[in-house]
Amino acid sequence: MSERIILVWFRNDLRIQDNEILLEATRKADKVIPVYCFDPYYFKTTPSGTLKTGNFRAKFLIESVQNLRDNLRAMGSELVVRIGSPTEVIPQLAAEYAVNEVYHHREVAFEETGISEQVEAALWKIKLNLKHFIGHTLYHKEDLPFPIKDIPDSFATFRKKIERDSSVRVIVPAPQTISTPDINDAGEIPTLQQLGLDKPVNDPRDHFHFTGGETIAHERLQQYFQNFDPALNGKNIRTATSGSQLSPWLTFGCISPRQVYHEAIKHEHRTNHSLILELLWRDYFRFMFKKYGNQFFKADGFKDEAPEVSADQHALLEQWKHGSTGVPFVDACMHELNATGYFNNYCRQTVASYLVKEMKVDWTKGAAYFEEKLIDYSPASNWGNWAFIAGVGSDPRDNKYFSNFKPAAEHDPRDEFIQTWLPANAAELDALMG
Repeated sequence: MSERIILVWFRNDLRIQDNEILLEATRKADKVIPVYCFDPYYFKTTPSGTLKTGNFRAKFLIESVQNLRDNLRAMGSELVVRIGSPTEVIPQLAAEYAVNEVYHHREVAFEETGISEQVEAALWKIKLNLKHFIGHTLYHKEDLPFPIKDIPDSFATFRKKIERDSSVRVIVPAPQTISTPDINDAGEIPTLQQLGLDKPVNDPRDHFHFTGGETIAHERLQQYFQNFDPALNGKNIRTATSGSQLSPWLTFGCISPRQVYHEAIKHEHRTNHSLILELLWRDYFRFMFKKYGNQFFKADGFKDEAPEVSADQHALLEQWKHGSTGVPFVDACMHELNATGYFNNYCRQTVASYLVKEMKVDWTKGAAYFEEKLIDYSPASNWGNWAFIAGVGSDPRDNKYFSNFKPAAEHDPRDEFIQTWLPANAAELDALMG
């Protein structure tokens, strides 16, 4: 009897621990071939003139893939890397290594699901099955207290029901061994230049550098809990508003939501549950994408009409992009985004609200710019949050407004992007706020 070989197609699940498809493959097959494709589609320029993937996120991705390869090699395995469309690469490798089945994690946004469908169709032509797994959310879809079509449009209702009636599954153990066939050509991990991108320049004001990979993700998770002070009501010593900063690693699946959740539960007596709330919002947007699909990418969202827009869209958008709106906090936030590929949630909500409600620019243009710039960009969280801010999303609090100044008073003063314009005293801040 010939050996059974399963190809594991990695996408946004760049880890060995708590990775169901990798563990299942090692249990069901004699040999496993781990594969990652750098798809040129994700490194092109969009019709709106933005890049689908900017250099900060691409750098993080390259580092994450390299770390996955290193960790697999430490187990005696290998990661096959190719530059090309998965629609062509996966069937070619499957044929070359006499693969019996292909495993992958299902995505939710239309571009990603479309690629899966194309790969599935190509594999069917050579009589192979693409097996879908669900592994990107904190709560498993099968454990929800409602079918996808009945997910509450209100986050508050969603949260109440899911916390009351569902539970988070246990962490899946890492494979003890991974047996891989002899690989003729493992392939080289591309450089930024090979992907058509320039190397990002380190900004001296940036005190926190993101490095991709499962190894760093777990180090960051431990650091997050080590830096808590009970006197700050469970908030991080470094800053009370920056959040966990785990989102880039969650985006690429270097660490799973379940791993973060169970670590948070261990430290429950020291936290204020803000980290778990971040994970719930992430789940909410992903499940809402399953429910509503492409409506999140339309200017009118779920409403009858799109928000009012100004006549001079291009000029206003450029001012916002370059941080030259004349509103100091908005500009400081945009400078930070452009210089680092990351900024905290206060900044994200504020600059999005300002673009839509004050400048009256089409919100989808702002969402597309975030898609290019953010290290932690993911379709569901990005477009879902922008639709929410624009008042065309799924939550009924259509007109929630975020102050353009209050967040700065609470922001870590060591953050020099904000420090350069912080008002000298509370009276000056009150004057700015009117």
